[in-house]
Amino acid sequence: MLSTTRLVAIVPVRDLERARNFYEQTLGLSPGDAPDPEGLLFSDDGHTGLQLLLRPDAPVSELTQASFEVSDVEAAVRELEGRGVRFEDYDLPGLRTVDHVATTEGMRAAWFTDSEGNVLCLHQRTG
Repeated sequence: MLSTTRLVAIVPVRDLERARNFYEQTLGLSPGDAPDPEGLLFSDDGHTGLQLLLRPDAPVSELTQASFEVSDVEAAVRELEGRGVRFEDYDLPGLRTVDHVATTEGMRAAWFTDSEGNVLCLHQRTG
């Protein structure tokens, strides 16, 4: 039933203008046209999207809020590092990054935080 519906990840932000600047200028996303006093919607093809939702008192989660699928995770990491994004490194049981990238069965991924402290991910399918 839901396989053909629009999917939107909702990411809470404390400062909408600061977050808008990060998502537009740093990540290169384009906002949609519909004005919303409580947030901002970024959409690519009409089937997926990311909404920044103004919540000044929202707690920051340590869990990944959204993941961007890319064709080359290392190239995407380099490009975003060039724009000032700082990637996380992990050395945990079952998850270890090398040059910011973790490799698991069928996936390569790298994590970073946005201007609000939300954890975001880049992932590449490998199998």
